Amino acid sequence: MEIHLMIVREARLDDASAIARVHVDTWRTTYRKIVPDDYLASLSYEKRESGWVQILSTAVEGNHFTYIVENEVRQIVGFASAGPERTKDSVYQSELYAIYILKAYQQQGIGRCLTQTLVKRLYESGFHSMLVWVLADNPACRFYEALGGQKVYEKQDETGGSILNEIAYGWTDTLSLITGI
Repeated sequence: MEIHLMIVREARLDDASAIARVHVDTWRTTYRKIVPDDYLASLSYEKRESGWVQILSTAVEGNHFTYIVENEVRQIVGFASAGPERTKDSVYQSELYAIYILKAYQQQGIGRCLTQTLVKRLYESGFHSMLVWVLADNPACRFYEALGGQKVYEKQDETGGSILNEIAYGWTDTLSLITGI
């Protein structure tokens, strides 16, 4: 079995370009046959980078966090971002906004490690419950279920001209995510 050294650290502003690449590339592989092809083709590294510059620039005042994972040659191969729940939900204090890992690095425990790192940071900041919205047809639904997420909400959203079903998974106490129970 080959062992790869992975480094998980908090994202910096100069990571925006690499995060944007992972974001666009994973959308194109993960959401193929879920999201319209022309929408995926229209995704732009430059637009995503601009968005990530904004996110990373406002992290402190927005009380949100982004962590990246680097491979053995310091290339960013995944990221996760979270912060306060965006709709002022009465049960869930925080929200996992995004978690994406390049296809070649999936199924290696990186997602679990990133999630635990991010949830620990949220917990230390006073956020003890969490929600994540995911496309219902996304294979990652199994990942959230394996982490103990419970389906708590459903909605429909428009992406690329298609109406897509989304599911929210929730954890009312994220301590179990941190301890791995």
